[in-house]
Amino acid sequence: MKSASSLRIISVLVLGLGAGGAYGAGFQLLEQNASGIGNAYAGSAAIAENASTIFFNPAGMTRLPGVNVSAGATAVRPSFKFSNTGSTGPGGLPLGSNNGGDAGSWGLVPNAYLSWQLSPDWYAGVGIGAPFGLMTEYDGDWIGRYHSKKFSIESININPSLAYKVNERLSVGAGLNWMRLDADYRRNSPAAGLITFLPGGIANPAAPIVAGSPDLEAKVKMDGDAWGWNLGVLFEATPSTRIGFSYRSKMKINASGHTTIRNASPVPIPTRFNASTSVELPDTAVLSVAHDLNSRWQILADVSWTGWSSIKSLEIDNGDPRFSDDLDLRFRDTWRLALGANYKATPRWTLKGGLAWDQSPVDSARYRPTSLPDSNRYWVSVGAQYNINERTTLDVGYAHLFVKSTSIDNDTDPSKGVVRGDYKSNANLIGVQVSHRF
Repeated sequence: MKSASSLRIISVLVLGLGAGGAYGAGFQLLEQNASGIGNAYAGSAAIAENASTIFFNPAGMTRLPGVNVSAGATAVRPSFKFSNTGSTGPGGLPLGSNNGGDAGSWGLVPNAYLSWQLSPDWYAGVGIGAPFGLMTEYDGDWIGRYHSKKFSIESININPSLAYKVNERLSVGAGLNWMRLDADYRRNSPAAGLITFLPGGIANPAAPIVAGSPDLEAKVKMDGDAWGWNLGVLFEATPSTRIGFSYRSKMKINASGHTTIRNASPVPIPTRFNASTSVELPDTAVLSVAHDLNSRWQILADVSWTGWSSIKSLEIDNGDPRFSDDLDLRFRDTWRLALGANYKATPRWTLKGGLAWDQSPVDSARYRPTSLPDSNRYWVSVGAQYNINERTTLDVGYAHLFVKSTSIDNDTDPSKGVVRGDYKSNANLIGVQVSHRF
């Protein structure tokens, strides 16, 4: 067994996350506006109905004359409930019977956008949001406490953009992205690992005392930032059909901070380390269609790809090889499919609906981390848009995410034991967005 202070920090993974509480495949956040929730984000790169198009496809700004503002928030309530089917502790340590409770909790994902028309053909804008995010928190003495107890992530992404109207049918756009991430991750580690620090190791008379000591409690806090870019194209194939394509680049985060350890008194070891890591967040590509069947009905569709294979394994460096390790994830690239429809019931009211299938980058029970018990999910969404007046709209949306029972059999690190069981998961999203044109 490696020493308990050799912390395999799953927070390396979490450093790629965004606003706490959000829930998308992997740790990607689609909730960059609330107006798209009602359609399960179908048609995201083609609809361009408010200034939030800056994130989904900056070329869509050319459909927004004058100055436009849009702001909103999405409340997200994920649920992760674990059932044990044979977990074992490191070195045979007892784990108890606590399944951890519900590791999900409420979170809020805000966003804000501003676009303005510089000339008949040029448009500029800026958006603020969080493209990645998730939070899980278990009971402190749960069965998987040596894998993770809690992680909480906050992030901000600022996205200035430009768009150019090539002609009446074709527009292009591009933007820069600056993202900052802050992570707080906690887990336990058995004190028995400190025996390797005793002269003589297991033969030392103090070894039984050390082995019977309380768990060590490890916490890592890290932050970092990175630059990236995005681009988009919007093409009007017919007066009633628009096709949009958008791409967001990878972003390499170099994060640093500190790892601290509590309850290390049986053996004098360092309790604070300088910590650093690097992770390459995935790129994404989206192809969307928006088609007006008639004056009342609009059909939306999306196919998107996320390059999660950029994260195969992650390593945290605590400044000493004895205290550093890596996390084996083996993420795969993923696809998402979405269909939606809008119905203009009255001049003021538009009703929305949508369905989506969202593939998870985690496709193996062995490499499924307790901090991210992710699996494929299905979206069922409804929403409504109310035109307060000719310049102001209010959007509300609700989505329920169905996740099949997810197995976990993570034995990749013997010093943390084996977590074996099943997760029952789901999520509910409720969003509100206000948009205004000056």
